[in-house]
Amino acid sequence: MSSAQPQSGKEPNVATTERVFRTEKVTKVYHTGSVDVHALRGVTADLYAGEFTVLLGASGSGKSTLLNILGGLDHASSGRVWFRDLELTGLGERGLTRYRRDHVGFVFQFYNIVPSLTARENVALVTEIAEDPMTPEEALERAGLSHRMDHFPAELSGGEQQRVAIARAIAKRPEVLLCDEPTGALDSMTGVQVLEALEGVNRELGTSTIVITHNAGIQAMAHRVIRFADGNISEVTQNETRVSPSEIVW
Repeated sequence: MSSAQPQSGKEPNVATTERVFRTEKVTKVYHTGSVDVHALRGVTADLYAGEFTVLLGASGSGKSTLLNILGGLDHASSGRVWFRDLELTGLGERGLTRYRRDHVGFVFQFYNIVPSLTARENVALVTEIAEDPMTPEEALERAGLSHRMDHFPAELSGGEQQRVAIARAIAKRPEVLLCDEPTGALDSMTGVQVLEALEGVNRELGTSTIVITHNAGIQAMAHRVIRFADGNISEVTQNETRVSPSEIVW
């Protein structure tokens, strides 16, 4: 069980060529009465295994819509999406449920943990149904909560509750961790603690990690940064060096 802490100072970028996600001309149109809202307008992208990727863009630019499609929570209106060699756009609801269960962990802005259960019990909800899970204790230790396992959510800070959510997400050993504004409800100190937990999972377990954020400072810790505007990708950049979460300008 690893107790390594995120590295300080700048870390060289690590190039990888193994694609974990591939999208081809993906569109998403929401029909609201007589109005069609085009959330995605032909997004073609590659995301790579083992990378920490940050998605940046204004509200409504398409980031969350793409994340939901990659995670099997929503369907594209047109285009194609692959997770490795599995085409997600060809799956029905049962296939998408199996895909989410076996391959994907989710972390959202709001923690969605059960208030009547302890941290350990919240994580056990996942470990009891996963095929090859960590123990709840290992998952919570990786999230920096070994000393808070038997506390209830009301006894935990917002940052600690979010780290319980991270522990729950990684306990089933997902290949990808999809995070939508995981620090959006947190102050800078607790936000850094959450980012340290996510960085540790990416570095120590090799989990492909994709983070949506409005905080442009977080891009400095990413391998790859994808910027969205008006439902499409406007720019993709790679960081030659990466900084630790504690060095991010909040």
